[in-house]
Amino acid sequence: MTAPSEGPISWEMAERVATRIAGRQPWLAPGRLSVLEEDFAELTAEAEELVNEETGLQPTTGPARARVTDRPGWVLANVASFQRLLRPLTQKLEAAQSKPAPMLGPVPMRVPPQVSRNIGGAQLGVLLGWMSTRVLGQYDQLLIEDESPEDQDIVYYVGHNVIALEDRYGFQPRQFRLWIALHEVTHRAQFTGVPWLRPHFLSLVSSLIEGVDPDPRHFLDALKRAAAQARDGHNPLDEGGLVALLASPEQRDALDHIGGFMSLLEGHGDVVMNKVAEGRIPQAPRFAHTLQQRRERKGAAKVVSSLVGLDAKLKQYEQGERFIEAVEKVGGRELFERVWEGPEWLPTLAEIREPSLWAQRAGDLSQTA
Repeated sequence: MTAPSEGPISWEMAERVATRIAGRQPWLAPGRLSVLEEDFAELTAEAEELVNEETGLQPTTGPARARVTDRPGWVLANVASFQRLLRPLTQKLEAAQSKPAPMLGPVPMRVPPQVSRNIGGAQLGVLLGWMSTRVLGQYDQLLIEDESPEDQDIVYYVGHNVIALEDRYGFQPRQFRLWIALHEVTHRAQFTGVPWLRPHFLSLVSSLIEGVDPDPRHFLDALKRAAAQARDGHNPLDEGGLVALLASPEQRDALDHIGGFMSLLEGHGDVVMNKVAEGRIPQAPRFAHTLQQRRERKGAAKVVSSLVGLDAKLKQYEQGERFIEAVEKVGGRELFERVWEGPEWLPTLAEIREPSLWAQRAGDLSQTA
């Protein structure tokens, strides 16, 4: 249970709303979950060995630990991660709330703090609750060693979602579970096998958060820009959901760096998963096809995924894979693996979309190294 908190977001409200939504999950016999836990403990270790052999990335924090959870358990873990990640932003918003209300016309724009906290918590709760019904596995890269180390560096699997898909589509369980583990363990190898990667990721997020304007008028200006884009025939949510919609010009630069970074990692996760699965997981092509169809949402689910930026995330998989394939076609794996040498080697979002730009810059970096 999330402890009562102060600040502009009611985290306990977020957990309460998300858990209520997440709790609508199919009943599973305890025996099935026990088998799932045993399988993922074994298959995560197997996946880690295969990924390390394929990528050459060696985690420095010990062996991967698998944790099978239900949807409410996933919600609780992610509320804690959001609290840590957004702490600088919530502190900034809390400071802004203590200042006189800005004037919008003749009436000050002010919402009672508790009402505002509950609204923010409820909105976050709805999004996390909905996402808990979709996610299969997740590696939490927000390692903070002085906060509950037993809950850090965990590879999560949402048991009810995994079994529901296996039952619905007739997947071979052991193959499907190893396939999922390969992708998540690849992310762990990235963040624990490349020493500078996690600090760099957190610095990018911090630069984005530091640029947030807590003035409500900024939100109104963003809505005006979105309306103008819509009139021109563009979806203002295509490039990252509400975060991109609210971004200032300075923040958009940070978003582009984060977008390139995440496209690289997500694409790499899929490329490694597919390479390792070849010859080992006969049903892997069927898994990939089925999940791709599942990602192509319609109706209300499509609206929600656009708002939270999941559509942009799905593009990251595709663009990242195409980037890696194009780079390796030019210079082989040796050229691609230079991305792990330092932050300056990471591709920007523009380079992800046009790999030849990165290949040219990588050549320049090699000459100056």
